Amino acid sequence: MAKSITPDGISTILSNPSPDSSSELPEIVVQVVDLTPIGNRYKKDSSMIPNPWTHWDWGNNFHEFTANDGKMKLKAMFPSSFSSEINSGNIQNLGLIQVFDYTLNDIPSKQEKYLIVTKCEAVSPALEVEFKAEVKSEESGIMFKPKQEVLIQNEAKMEGTDIFLKPKQEIVAKSAAQIVNEQHGNMAPAARMAMTRRVHPLVSLNPYQGNWTIKVRLTNKGTMRSYKNARGEGCVFNVELTDEDGTQIQATMFNEAARKFYDKFQLGKVYYISKGTLKVANKQFKTVQNDYEMTLNEYSEVEEASNEETFIPETKFKFVDIDDLGPYVNGKELVDVIGVVQSVSPTMSIRRKSNNDIIPKRDITIADNTKKTVVVSLWSDHATTVGQELLDNADKFPIVAIKSLKVGDFQGVSLSTLSKSIVLVNPDTPESKKLRSWYDSEGKGASMASVGSGISPSSKGGSRSMYNDRVVLSHITSNPSMGEDKPSFFNIRAYISFIKPDQTMWYRACQTCNRKVTDAIGSGYWCEGCQKNDDECSLRYIMVVKVSDASGEAWLSVFNDQAERIVGCSADELDKLKSQMGEENLFQQKLKEATWVPHLFRISVAQHEYMNEKRQRITARAVAPIDFAAESRFLLEEISKMKASQ
Repeated sequence: MAKSITPDGISTILSNPSPDSSSELPEIVVQVVDLTPIGNRYKKDSSMIPNPWTHWDWGNNFHEFTANDGKMKLKAMFPSSFSSEINSGNIQNLGLIQVFDYTLNDIPSKQEKYLIVTKCEAVSPALEVEFKAEVKSEESGIMFKPKQEVLIQNEAKMEGTDIFLKPKQEIVAKSAAQIVNEQHGNMAPAARMAMTRRVHPLVSLNPYQGNWTIKVRLTNKGTMRSYKNARGEGCVFNVELTDEDGTQIQATMFNEAARKFYDKFQLGKVYYISKGTLKVANKQFKTVQNDYEMTLNEYSEVEEASNEETFIPETKFKFVDIDDLGPYVNGKELVDVIGVVQSVSPTMSIRRKSNNDIIPKRDITIADNTKKTVVVSLWSDHATTVGQELLDNADKFPIVAIKSLKVGDFQGVSLSTLSKSIVLVNPDTPESKKLRSWYDSEGKGASMASVGSGISPSSKGGSRSMYNDRVVLSHITSNPSMGEDKPSFFNIRAYISFIKPDQTMWYRACQTCNRKVTDAIGSGYWCEGCQKNDDECSLRYIMVVKVSDASGEAWLSVFNDQAERIVGCSADELDKLKSQMGEENLFQQKLKEATWVPHLFRISVAQHEYMNEKRQRITARAVAPIDFAAESRFLLEEISKMKASQ
């Protein structure tokens, strides 16, 4: 048994070309007539695709049809997302569909409007004939009544003809209200609300949609900030929203909207949001993986989804191998990493320079199948919650996946969590299982190297290559204001020409956190960072060396890892040589051996103030020995460029 089409369904569509997402759509059931795949034809003439809908994946598999309500007809299209429904036979020619969402658009090359169906459901397979409303045949005596259920028997013979109506199965095409009510009865409250509001997934939004409603969880909330520009003063804040599929988008509110929604938005809660606008995201400032960003104004609607079953968004990762972190150093783009935890430090207390607040910090070292390690600094709650969990299970070498990490240049390459970072321990993902299998089979016994200390001169890591941004020393020293606004980074090839033997070359460091320690009352050493006494400490380099090249010379600040490569031994070992008395001064001999040796340096240039005077400070961020074959190739390329420019 099948129900006939909604009477005046096409008129309802024409009178409401862009339905309001906040209101429930009236029942619209139409018949699909003349269903035809037309992808190839549209591929040849892309102007036929409605401009506001070019964001859809039309591909070669979208379909054209005529929507029929028995009285009127309207040209229509199914985007390629419906191809599987059509190919499987769920949506059939001459079948009935219930339309949940649509838009009505002009086709540039056509003199008519097209119905673009964006959400529908098949409610009847194909009928034998095209439906016509209240058409009575005197010969057959059959009348179609749109407002009543029409029973189509398996074999209904029309009198006076040899035509048999044989539908593929006996069906009942119920009204949209009946279908919705039945579905509502089986749904959880949140799902019922979602259907009533016709919630859109974030991935489907685009700047051309007039009305939409989304259901999202607030996963990050920024602080209220003040600004002042040529147009005046105001306030602004941002939030990050995540839907059930794990898709994220950043939303920004200014002035009245910022004041209206700042207190209403609470971290972790779920909201229905509508009447916002979208635009293409500014890649320089975007913090989530989405091509668009959202703006909410004072007329936007935000309603908390209270007293409902809420959802936990799926966390989507875009992992970067540890060995490929170099190009992200000091950049604005955040990264996701996954690794096996090799070590976990105790919690340290760090005093913030901006406001003197003390915040907890914990360092973990992770490794992946590139056989590289990197230090990840967990801050604030991450240090005390998941950090403690990692410390308790460190002997089991757990897998940790971290989303939204900032990449710094401490020790060459380092990672730090932000308030928005997500840390998952032993996640149930294919990447985690693959990493666990590698570590158990070969990684546990493999030799690991720090990604920062293992920088290769000929690395393919983009900005990590020692042959990018190559300059001579005079390029830096001749420009005293270089690095005034922000640090500048370069690569140089230079010789160690002098190491002052009477300078303070090291400091006493905590063996846990490497921070400076002081003599404790009684005995031992006190670490302010770890807030504890230790019986022993270690020495770590902090010194300056003079470097020279063909253009000039400069003083270079060098820290522990880089100094060990230059001197050839640890600070503890050099201190022992210095304390030894004899005819041969082994300390002086060791420093002499380190001079006039060429190295490749990755350096930063910044300004610092000393005695009320700004000075240029050059710091070694990485040191590598010279690969003479690679260096020769580099010089040949430079010569070729010089010849070509002449």
